[in-house]
Amino acid sequence: MRKILAFFFLCGAMYANACTNFIVAKGASTDGSVFCSYNADDYGMFQSLCHYPAAKHAKGEMRKIYDWDTNQYHGEIPEAPETYNVIGNINEYQVTIGETTYGGREEMVDSTGILDYGSLIYIALQRSKTAREAIQVMTSLVETYGYNSEGETFSICDPNEAWIMEMMGKGPGSKGAIWVAIRIPDNAICAHANQSRITTFNMKDKKNVLYAKDVVKFAREKGWFKGKDAEFSWNEAYAKPDFSGRRYCEARVWSFFNHFCKDMNRYLKYAMGKEPYTEAMPLWIVPDHKVSLQEVEACMRDHYEGTPFALDGDIGGGIWEMPYRPTPLSWEIDGKKYFNERPTSTQQTGFSYVSQLRSWLPREIGGIIWWANDDGNMAAYTPVYCSMTERPLCYHTPGADEVTFSEKNAFWVCNWVSNMVYPRYSLLFPSLQQVRDSLEKSYFSAQKSVEETALALYDENPHMAIAYLNDYSVEKAQQMLDRWNVLARYLIVKFNDMIIHPESDGKFTRDQYGLATRPKRPGYPEKFKRALVQQTGAKYECPE
Repeated sequence: MRKILAFFFLCGAMYANACTNFIVAKGASTDGSVFCSYNADDYGMFQSLCHYPAAKHAKGEMRKIYDWDTNQYHGEIPEAPETYNVIGNINEYQVTIGETTYGGREEMVDSTGILDYGSLIYIALQRSKTAREAIQVMTSLVETYGYNSEGETFSICDPNEAWIMEMMGKGPGSKGAIWVAIRIPDNAICAHANQSRITTFNMKDKKNVLYAKDVVKFAREKGWFKGKDAEFSWNEAYAKPDFSGRRYCEARVWSFFNHFCKDMNRYLKYAMGKEPYTEAMPLWIVPDHKVSLQEVEACMRDHYEGTPFALDGDIGGGIWEMPYRPTPLSWEIDGKKYFNERPTSTQQTGFSYVSQLRSWLPREIGGIIWWANDDGNMAAYTPVYCSMTERPLCYHTPGADEVTFSEKNAFWVCNWVSNMVYPRYSLLFPSLQQVRDSLEKSYFSAQKSVEETALALYDENPHMAIAYLNDYSVEKAQQMLDRWNVLARYLIVKFNDMIIHPESDGKFTRDQYGLATRPKRPGYPEKFKRALVQQTGAKYECPE
């Protein structure tokens, strides 16, 4: 999101922002679903749940293209005769597309191209019934109208296939683009997080590997590759990993794989980024067990817990061990440069989702985008069915924007709560987690009966099923917002002024005179006490 507006060179190339995608192919999931997740991360980003209604377009009708990040007008392209319903990053045919930006060689950006990565995603969703068709739409469009973004990795999935595609322009005024797309095996999981992940690929496997005809030729002409075609590595030529690409980006992939593979220590040095010649991670792995929806959501909330990258072992988290760090990622003191870890879950997430795609159900029922309008760790994912034609008010609130708060808007209410919790994380987060998990448990518990009802309605009239699921999704989103407004008020009362007001049976207690029971004063956690004494010595020691 608002990707790489500038390049910085502190500890290597650093990005202005960063996103994360996880992919689980159908044979690797517990129920045969394809899962595709996306944390859309950028400071200052405010995004609603977008909606593009299905439509028919007259011959000659044009579509104006405005840059998805900057709203800058780029030009126009012909409309397709028919476009499909899109809600968020999923369409009515259960096609879903996510992305992360890796940048790559700056000279390959074509500032004269019409299509940026964001516009390309939503146009492809409006025009595609399968993941393969989406790849064809995206690549043919940039070939004709040019690609006006930096290096991008796309997750492109449908209920049967999961693909990863990487794309770059050919430089100013060139039009066209180079790209390669690889199908993830049905028994595998994959991830990308702002670092190009495709290396060598089998150019003879026409079924599972697609690529631009000049993908190798272009690198040869630029002098970036001189070997045999079979030896060509995409990221070696166009976006070679450096320290930041490995530590800030590939480490998130490592952590995702580490949840499902006992052999990830062999790639630990690579993810740490400080040793240049170490074994790189594979593009995908076969998990050691089938992956559930709940596990993917948990991975979207990951802070490297229990790994060498964990954020709970130093004073950077403050008194109450916040697993978040301020940005920028690198900082300088006394002439030396240092960096912060960058986990999957981060405070600058504008929206987070996990798409669930199921081939055995009617498409209007089978596709869900589990949506959260804030850091996924700090919000509940609510169900949004792919056939929805009306959005919950809390996910697109008139008048609310980046600098306009609204208590009717999920982004702002969720951020209101999360920004109370961040600095007092260990103290306040358990209360948020209890509400979050309780809501999600209720959604998961109801899913089977809700979809059985929808299926019965579908047999009678598909439009009745769509209306039912639309109403249900709107209801659950509003329920979440209402509960979060209650949570915000509860937290300010419960933990006001760094104290804790006692409760009993869900109510704040009072004494025999009707006054609030005296609050508890938790003071410093044990670990912080020791760190403070170590830093200050006898300065605050009480006299005997």
